[in-house]
Amino acid sequence: MHELIDPDVAAKVQQGIHFEGVSKWFRRKGQLTHALSRIDLDIEPGSFVSLIGPSGCGKSTLLRLAGGLIEADRGTVVVQGQTPAEALARKHYAFVPQQPALMPWRTVRRNVALLGETNRSARMRGVSKAAQLELIDQMGLTPFLDAYPRELSGGMQQRVSIARAFALGAPLMLMDEPFSALDEITRADMRYQLLELWERVGCTVLFVTHSIPEAVILSDRVVVLGARPGRITDVIDVGLARPRTDALEDSDEFHAGVAAVRHALKAGWE
Repeated sequence: MHELIDPDVAAKVQQGIHFEGVSKWFRRKGQLTHALSRIDLDIEPGSFVSLIGPSGCGKSTLLRLAGGLIEADRGTVVVQGQTPAEALARKHYAFVPQQPALMPWRTVRRNVALLGETNRSARMRGVSKAAQLELIDQMGLTPFLDAYPRELSGGMQQRVSIARAFALGAPLMLMDEPFSALDEITRADMRYQLLELWERVGCTVLFVTHSIPEAVILSDRVVVLGARPGRITDVIDVGLARPRTDALEDSDEFHAGVAAVRHALKAGWE
């Protein structure tokens, strides 16, 4: 079994993400939009936390603030003991967007290796080639090592995208609705493949979704945001035993978690 977090930054896993009094505005067409209001949130190291809420409530904005892609207008964001910009510069993040964004001229093998190749001069150099092959195999892609993205289904392309993100070896994974474009059967399968990887690696995951069942089955905690300006209206501790399988979705505990998140979402609108 090969290491999937770079040894040089493995200690960073012991530090989580801290938001304190965070607010964000955007100026669009001359008008100021209040996107997030006074966000206070601590994400424990090694945990899986989902953000859920109505469209436009600031879920992706919060993810981008954590990732150092934008700056807060008020408040403080601390990521693994440093500013988001510092964490970004040190390649301590891996991002999984809604669309796979694979390089069409690169095979599965070379797409998974891409981030490590492009960061050779950085402290973060990605996992070994052997570990990359293990990631590819765990995502069920070994028969397609030399296939190009055009030869893969949408679900298979997203598997490559996830393997590529884990191949960076980063201690923090930011995922912005990575399964939203998939059919429900493929989406359900991808959830458990993701869980298997995360349980092996132990990185911190911040996950944006619109799906209540998805948030519950994946997460340690579900952070519920209310309508704009986005604000945290509730944080649900899921409490389901791990490891999780699809059989758990038939349990009373799972249905209770789904109901709790649904009620919290409804209350956030009132």
